[in-house]
Order: sequence, then C-alpha cells, then structure tokens
Amino acid sequence: MVDPSLNQTSAPDEVEPVAADPTRRPRRRPSRADVLVIGAYVLLGVFVCLNYWADVPHRVSSHLPTDHSWFEWLFSHGAYSVRHLENPLFSARQNAPDGVNMMANTSLLGMTLPLAPVTLLFGPQVTYALYLGGALTATAGTSYWMLSRHLVRSRAGAFVGGAFLGFAPGIVHHANGQPNFVSNFLLPVIVARVLRLGRPGRWRRDGVVLGLLVAYQIFINEEMLLLTALACLVAVFAYVAQRPRAARERAGGFLAALGLGGGLALLLTAYPIWYQFNGPQSYRGLQGGVFHSWGEDLVAFVTFARDTVAGDEAVERTIGLTEQNTWFGWPLVLVSLAALVLLWRRSLAARIVGVLVLVFTVAAIGPKVRFDGVETGIDGPWAYVPDDLPLVEMMMPTRLTLVVTAAVGVLLALAWDAVAGYGRTVAPAPRAAADDGPAPAGPARRRWVRPVGYAALTLAVLPLVPRPLPAQHIDPPPHFVTAGGWRPYVPAGRTLVPVPIPSNVHGLPTLRWSALTGHAFPVPGGYFIGPNGDGEGGFGAPNRPTSTLMYSTMDSGTVPALTEENRRQAVADLRYWKASVVVLGAHPREAVLRELMTGLLGPARRVDDVWLWDVRPLVP
Repeated sequence: MVDPSLNQTSAPDEVEPVAADPTRRPRRRPSRADVLVIGAYVLLGVFVCLNYWADVPHRVSSHLPTDHSWFEWLFSHGAYSVRHLENPLFSARQNAPDGVNMMANTSLLGMTLPLAPVTLLFGPQVTYALYLGGALTATAGTSYWMLSRHLVRSRAGAFVGGAFLGFAPGIVHHANGQPNFVSNFLLPVIVARVLRLGRPGRWRRDGVVLGLLVAYQIFINEEMLLLTALACLVAVFAYVAQRPRAARERAGGFLAALGLGGGLALLLTAYPIWYQFNGPQSYRGLQGGVFHSWGEDLVAFVTFARDTVAGDEAVERTIGLTEQNTWFGWPLVLVSLAALVLLWRRSLAARIVGVLVLVFTVAAIGPKVRFDGVETGIDGPWAYVPDDLPLVEMMMPTRLTLVVTAAVGVLLALAWDAVAGYGRTVAPAPRAAADDGPAPAGPARRRWVRPVGYAALTLAVLPLVPRPLPAQHIDPPPHFVTAGGWRPYVPAGRTLVPVPIPSNVHGLPTLRWSALTGHAFPVPGGYFIGPNGDGEGGFGAPNRPTSTLMYSTMDSGTVPALTEENRRQAVADLRYWKASVVVLGAHPREAVLRELMTGLLGPARRVDDVWLWDVRPLVP
C-alpha cells in the first residue's frame, strides 16, 4: 500500500507524482561502493567487540555479566539440542528438575540452532563474540540495502542511515550482554516488504515472503517484531491519511498479501507459540508488571550515551542506570528537528518519520513523567495501561523508543539525500544579456547549503561513534568441572549442585559451569523467567531453604547458627534437586560457603581444585 518512493521531493504546492507502479525500481547490482560500505560496517563491528577478542575465554560484559553468561548458555543450548536431537523449545539442563521453557524466555533459537556447528567446534564464548559483532554489522548492512534500494538516491546518505540503525547508542548499549536486541537484520527487510505489499499481480509472492520473514523473526526476538509491527501500523495509517486515493487503489492487494503473510507465519509458528503460553514452565505476565515502570527520562534524549566517544559513565548517576535507548545527544536532537522542519512539506517519508517520532516518544514516557532522574507527579500514558493487557504485559515503555531510533536513522538518510540533491532541486539562474549587467546569483548565493548541511549532519553523528564495549575478567570454571572429574559422581538422571546455586543475582560463575561444558550435567536454579506459585512469571527458580541460606550467608559474610531443621531442609532440598554431588570451587566467599555447607552436610573432600560433598547416601 505504501509507496517506497516516499522521498520524492516537490514544491510545497505540487502533488508528488505517482507512477503506474511506483514500487518497481531498476535493480542495482552490488557496486564497489556497496562493498566498501559493508567492509566499513564489518570493521566497526569488530571494533565494538574488541575488548572481548582481547581474551575471549576470560572476558564478559562488565555492564551485564549475568546476561552475557545467559547468552553463552543459550548458544550451548542450541548446540546441545542439535547434537542430541532434543526439543529446543525446552531445556532440562537448568532449573532441575523442573526445567525451563525456552520459548517463554529470550532464547534466540533462530540463531543458536544454525550456529550449533560453530559452538561445537569453538565453544559458546567464541560464538558469542562472533555473533555479537556479526549481528551489529548485518543490521547495518540490511538497513543500508533498504535505504539505498527503496528510499534514497545517495549511497553516502544510506551509509550514514545504515550505520546509525546498526550502531545507534541504544543498540550498542544493548550489545552489553543482550545480543537479541542487536539482532535486527531482518527488520529492515520486513519493513521493505510491508511497504511493497499491494503491488499489482504480486500479492501472493509478497505475502509468502513476508510470512516467512515474520516466522523466522519470531525465533530471534518477538519483542522487536512487535515494535516493528506497531511502527508499520502507524506508518500505514500516516500514509493513508496523506494519500487516501493511492491507498484505496492498492488496499485490496495490500490486505490480501498481508492476510496471506500473517496466515503463513501463524501456521509455521503455531506450535511454538502455543508452547510458549501453554507448555511446561509457561506463565502469564510478569509478577507485579515490573516492566511497566521503566519509562524514558525526557533528559535522556539530549544526553550522550555511555558507550559513545562523547559519553561519560558518570551521567548514569544522575539520570539513572537505564537502557539508554534514546541517549542521542543534543546535537542530533537539534539537527533532527531542523531536518523535520525543512523536509516536512517536501517529503512524504519525512512526514511519516515525524509521526513515528512523536507517537513513540510520547508512548515511551511510562506511567510517570521522569525528568533528569526525578519522577514527577505527572501521569504518563502508561498510567492508563493495565498491567495484564495481552502482548503489552511484557513490554517496557522505554523500548518503544527503539522505533524512534529507527526513525531517526531513516531521517538522517533522508536529510543527507536532500543535501546531496540540493543542486538538482534548484533550477539554474538564467544567463543575463551582455547589456543587462551581471546575472542574479540565485543558486550561487546558496552554495553554502551543501557544506553546511553535510557539516551539521556529520557533527551530529560523530559524537555517537561507539567505543569498544567494556569487558571484565572472569575466572574459568574449576578444572574438576571442565576436565570431567565430576563424571564418576553424577550418573544419568542426577544433578550436580554448584555452590552457590545459580540465580538471577548470584548465578554468574556457576551458571557458566553448565554453559562451558556443553550442558554435560543438569543443575538446579538458573537464570531465566519461570512461573511462580500464582502462575505469573518470576525471575529465576523459587528459592528453597538451602539456596536462601547460601545467598544470605554470601551477603552477610558470616554463617548463621545452624539448627537440625536447617540440616533436615538441606537434605530435603537435595532430594528435590535429585542431587548426587555438591561442588564448591574458587569463589570470593569460598571460606564462609565452605563453612556453611560443612555445617549442613558434614566435612568436604578436596578433589582436584574443588571442595566436594558426595550426597548420594543422603539422596536415594
């Protein structure tokens, strides 16, 4: 329905021409410029991940180390599922004996399964670093393709827009341990297909291609797919409001293709989606609707993100530690507003971008307006959104601004393209006769427009060039674990209980025991979302008495007075976990944890580089 040639500029009072089939543009083969663009994106992707490559086995994100470890575990899950031909929608290797519903978690199955050979050959740490840089690069590359083939003539403008869409501050911030939010390489292709729906005689092909893309994106990131769908919906309504006649002409084909694509996507994903909401360890909403309070701070828009060349980590202590989805910096905000004003009457695409920016900026404010880290008493739009509204119940308001990020990337391409085409849109001044004196220098007087326009756009984006992601050292798992010393102690159907039990707070080191051994043994606890007693989603496994005792001992640094009831509960917990051995490796709280477990289970044995309690006599 929407004309992809949206950036046709015209005089304010002219009607933009509509060709018989405006969606068909001459196909361009990849040029040397295209190769150079992709090469630049690859180099930028490597640069962003540089701190990981410095020491892949011993580096994790210093911002979200536990999320980093979770995704390493996910790559191991994909490899384990392929190697053992097990159902990838569920895992019994974490949260034993209950397991984890992988469709109800951020599982990235669309990539962990195809990359299983890489994980099996090189390990999840290498796969993680490769994929992170590759996803950033691929997103920038598909964005460049979409912009250069469907929206702008200037390759330089498409390069700038693609770089921003792939490496925007909010996207790079998510790269700190959350590669699912940088895996946006299918989204520009999906948007391009939506805008092309309704072409005469092509509705079947267009619908099938869109359905396949949507189905695959569901296995990469459902939340980003939902945001993209909402953005496309707003964009289509904005187009219809401005081009009602053209919209009516293509409505039939558009709706037919959309229905076919939606039906195909639903058919292909019906069972996984059913499994997500009705399979084992599924849940309904999050406990207390915790995500709904995460609105965007208004000052964040003019703040430089931490991981950019102009950013400063200290600012997080004022605005707060947020996802930094809209930390664009004041130069880009000013340039974007100026571009919208200048292009508003000349470009339909710019007007649609402006609508997207307005709608999703307001929607992202959250339940209360926040300003410079302070929550005001003014209600935001999410104050009127029920916590249990289907599909919306799992969303964070701040993440709606990722649509604003995409819109700003498109706006940068449009603005650069307008500056590049300035000479083409201004008619040359007529040559004066010899006796008429010098000709008026109409366009010549405005030669400053191009250099000033290029300079403004460049100065707006240069401060946002990303820096290498911060990384921190992490010790490897114990040799006892990686060398297989545990095998004589853990028969099939039993678990290895690491100390401390992996959790969303304390689970970084011991969760990696499972990830880096290829899920060789199941473990209790873990880092995931699963049902609580009321069927709502909670973070991690419900604490049992022994795991609670471990965490409180770690937090206080002292072992409480233990009773016979504590010892009885420890045995009951071990039986629930189907434990065969309890293992304590090197840990900052190793001394107090050893004292605690000795008080509960008796003396430990030193085996290789761990303390070990063989509890098989206690767990029949």
